[in-house]
Amino acid sequence: MRERTALEKRKTKETDIIVRLNIDGESKSKIKSGIGFLDHMVELFAFWGHFDLDINTKKADLKVDIHHTNEDLGIVLGKAFKSALGDKVGINRFGSMSVPMEDVTANVAVDISGRGSLSFSVNLIPRRVETNYGFKDAYHFFEAFAKQLGMNLNIKIDNPSKDLHATLEPVFKALGIALDMATQIDPRRKGVPSTKGVIDK
Repeated sequence: MRERTALEKRKTKETDIIVRLNIDGESKSKIKSGIGFLDHMVELFAFWGHFDLDINTKKADLKVDIHHTNEDLGIVLGKAFKSALGDKVGINRFGSMSVPMEDVTANVAVDISGRGSLSFSVNLIPRRVETNYGFKDAYHFFEAFAKQLGMNLNIKIDNPSKDLHATLEPVFKALGIALDMATQIDPRRKGVPSTKGVIDK
């Protein structure tokens, strides 16, 4: 099997981000986005997904706010996964996982269909954490990631906490596990996992 790795860059007037990814890794990560809370969440994602992930943000307009850096990281991360997956021959395509943390349970389901979308269901909006990272920031990150990868990403949070950290940590863990399942190769699958014979790009 070929190495499923990628090097992706995104450089704009606001940000300059480099992502190195190995899908079949050993949970090694070095995350530097400039947003401490997001770094921690993405480290959890990489660890539970067994991805090797190196993110270096060389430029960020954090003096204004975190919006561009947060969203652009989602964009370039999605592109890295899409590039590393290549023609997607043999992958499982689907993955799902439920992860609890205290009273919270995060339910995440993914489909690498080529048609990116996000459904994020939560009946309580948690408060911001000390770094000013908010629920809407998480939504924008996941939306950018899903659209660029070409993944249906459905997230449902049962009994969310008022604390954003306790609510989002199981989401990132569950996403890592679900995406690991979806990207694994099924030796029985000889072609693209679609009755159409192609996954939309």
